[in-house]
Amino acid sequence: RQPLSLCVAGERLCSTEEATAGSGTYVRHGFIFSSLAGCLERKNEDNELPVVSVVRDSESQLLPNVGAVVTCKVCSINSRFAKVHILYVGSTPLKSTFRGTIRREDIRATEKDKVEVYKSFRPSDIVLAKVISLGDAQSNYLLSTAENELGVVVARSEAGVQMVPISWCEMQCPRTHTKEFRKVARVQPQFLQT
Repeated sequence: RQPLSLCVAGERLCSTEEATAGSGTYVRHGFIFSSLAGCLERKNEDNELPVVSVVRDSESQLLPNVGAVVTCKVCSINSRFAKVHILYVGSTPLKSTFRGTIRREDIRATEKDKVEVYKSFRPSDIVLAKVISLGDAQSNYLLSTAENELGVVVARSEAGVQMVPISWCEMQCPRTHTKEFRKVARVQPQFLQT
């Protein structure tokens, strides 16, 4: 297992006649391409074609930085903030989750004093948020959902069904038609109430 070289996502590695596609690769038009940036590895199995895979360098842990948009899952809420686990930075999954906090005053850009955390998020909601500061040892990252594009993107109703956004502050269960309050990320036009 000798690392050969570094490669970038989308890079053509070799033809499918020379090797078999392993993890971190895909095949198109008879060639194997890298699906991520990392180290190219070629492993020879007993007299079969070598397996080509691309592995991420485990030392290069991606860290959420200020201004980054992150995808996180709500763990718990109280009247002052929501505690979340950060799962992705942009579209890159994190190897280990980071803890974050969305404070009540960072949920919306307007009428901050009227915001209620339980009407914005519920545990297990998937939320898009922006990193606003690196926080302290207890909360790690401070996050904001004050922009229209940020907020809840996936939520399940009490019936366990994925809800549909119907306005910037409500989602509806397609099965029971129950409405629940959320701080919804910018709603796609096809879901708007008419």
